[in-house]
Amino acid sequence: MRAKMTKPNQIILPDEVALGLHGVEYLDIEEKDGCLVLTPVVHTEADKVREELGRRGITQKDIDDAIRWAREQ
Repeated sequence: MRAKMTKPNQIILPDEVALGLHGVEYLDIEEKDGCLVLTPVVHTEADKVREELGRRGITQKDIDDAIRWAREQ
């Protein structure tokens, strides 16, 4: 099986590989001894919550402040 590297440095995966990665949006890439190792990134529910918080403009400082306030009650 082969993958193709295009001019803008994009890799085209063969259909047999891509079909096995159903639902995967990102791959971590690591170089080991001249070989590329691709590992699917699995998003957890916590990742989805973090993304939604980011969309709403809620920062880590906001969360820390809320926790501190709740513990003082």
